[in-house]
Amino acid sequence: MTHQAAGAFDVKLALQKSDNPQSEEAKVGRMSIDKRFHGDLEASSKGEMLSSMSETKGSAVYVAIERVTGILHGHAGSFVLHHTGVMTRGEPSLNVTVAPDSGTGELTGLTGSMNIKIEGKNHFYEFSYALPAAK
Repeated sequence: MTHQAAGAFDVKLALQKSDNPQSEEAKVGRMSIDKRFHGDLEASSKGEMLSSMSETKGSAVYVAIERVTGILHGHAGSFVLHHTGVMTRGEPSLNVTVAPDSGTGELTGLTGSMNIKIEGKNHFYEFSYALPAAK
């Protein structure tokens, strides 16, 4: 059975210095992620993002991994979200999914995907997820 969770989140991104010549040469940017989720998911997350911008205005890509720890509709545990974002000449495409078998505690077996919406400076999530039936 699929469930829905929604709410807002606060995010702090901090630019990280490249730690190797290969990423500097490739012009890959790196940022740390620090989030606080509110609503149906009361949690915090920590993670990292890698990005690259094209020479074409409005085109870029990013990938990110973040570990979310907290309570989802009364179920305590953690899980990993994997982001793949593509911007093609200003047209965004974003895919955020739960990493397979990353759930812990009462979130063991969690699967799902998250939509992120940004309105002005406010961030919102809609999370469609499933948990296995209790044994």
